[in-house]
Amino acid sequence: MGTNPRYLSGVQPSGILHLGNYFGAIRQHIERQDNAFYFIANYHALTTLHDAEQLRRNTFDTAATYLALGLDPQRATLFRQSDVPEVAELAWLLATVAGMGLLERAVSYKEKKDKGIAASVGLFTYPVLMAADILIYDSDVVPVGSDQVQHLEMTRDIASSFNHRYGETFKLPAYKLGVPTPVPGLDGQKMSKSYGNTIPILLGGKKLKKLVMSIETDSTPLEDPKDPDTCNVFALYKLFATEAQQQEMRQKYQGGNYGYGHAKLELLGLIKERFAEAREKKAEFDKNPDLVEDALAVGAKRARAIARDVLDRARSACGIV
Repeated sequence: MGTNPRYLSGVQPSGILHLGNYFGAIRQHIERQDNAFYFIANYHALTTLHDAEQLRRNTFDTAATYLALGLDPQRATLFRQSDVPEVAELAWLLATVAGMGLLERAVSYKEKKDKGIAASVGLFTYPVLMAADILIYDSDVVPVGSDQVQHLEMTRDIASSFNHRYGETFKLPAYKLGVPTPVPGLDGQKMSKSYGNTIPILLGGKKLKKLVMSIETDSTPLEDPKDPDTCNVFALYKLFATEAQQQEMRQKYQGGNYGYGHAKLELLGLIKERFAEAREKKAEFDKNPDLVEDALAVGAKRARAIARDVLDRARSACGIV
């Protein structure tokens, strides 16, 4: 791996981006932009989202949110997955070497089936398309959550199978784990669109306050001491607060006469402060959608140039001319 490894990550536009997405991935993406490829996985979203207008809105909102949070399209390559059609062709080439047993062991496929999501061929072959996403840009490092490590290992297995059959064609990418502790949602479970317990990153005003004030807590009376380490509000507060702020709130919890409502208002203040500038930028992008489209076009052109070279390499290796 070189001194400036290529990073790649994708985000599904299956809903509005929330604090779990921000602390789990997006914050790291904004910090790490040089030689980085970040794509909006709208092909993948089709496995669960079947409302065309909603998919279009979510895709735009995802791109606009990234840009509002500070992603620079001149540094990082931001693009729609579907704007690089080469990835679908590579997925087919990879599907011819991917073992059924490998795909049948995919934990995420089993979990989604158990949640009642229709077991389509697309859902089953999701890891093959993900492998194509990663391999087609000669990616070196893929930042993932712990629940995605298996998919990265499957990508390496599929690439190895192709290389074994046709000769060295693909790099074998490494993974980098993101935030080890899941961001808690309103109910204390992992924040997830699937659970309906999210706080959107750029939500503001009364809607944001209503959500923050709805965070579940126990029934400890106002005057009694409270344990910050078992509190959903404090767990979220720690993500935004400095060490000094955390220590101060911890003392308030343990000292009594400090209610969860007070803690929620302090959390609300930090959320509003952290994303104030980004909310204003997002509003500008909503008014001027061509700015977002221009950024995506720049990214797609850059991504396709690399994808074409890698696909040509794979086609040549297996005899497709």
